[in-house]
Amino acid sequence: QVQLVESGGGLVQPGGSLRLSCTASASVNINNMGWYRQAPGKQRELVASITSGGSPYYADSVSGRFAISRDNAKNTVYLQMSSLKPEDTAVYQCYAHTFRNAYWGQGTQVAVSS
Repeated sequence: QVQLVESGGGLVQPGGSLRLSCTASASVNINNMGWYRQAPGKQRELVASITSGGSPYYADSVSGRFAISRDNAKNTVYLQMSSLKPEDTAVYQCYAHTFRNAYWGQGTQVAVSS
């Protein structure tokens, strides 16, 4: 069983930056990796994803402010978040898709507030 371990969440002021990391516990053939987020009372949103070849996708709400990257040798995906806004406050959850399975992290809280 593959586990995804996330780190990097926390409290930051508006305009600040955070970097989230998510590492798979086993070496598996991972295709897409990415991040969802869910704020209280809102639908879950796909924030960003990246293919095994490095092609990224961004939601319109974060395009130009967030950057996703991955280190395939480390089975790790990163989400660099800049120019954070209060509306970015949410629980961020990473995922990893293999050919057969989808794996999920436990979620990490990001709070943007002054």
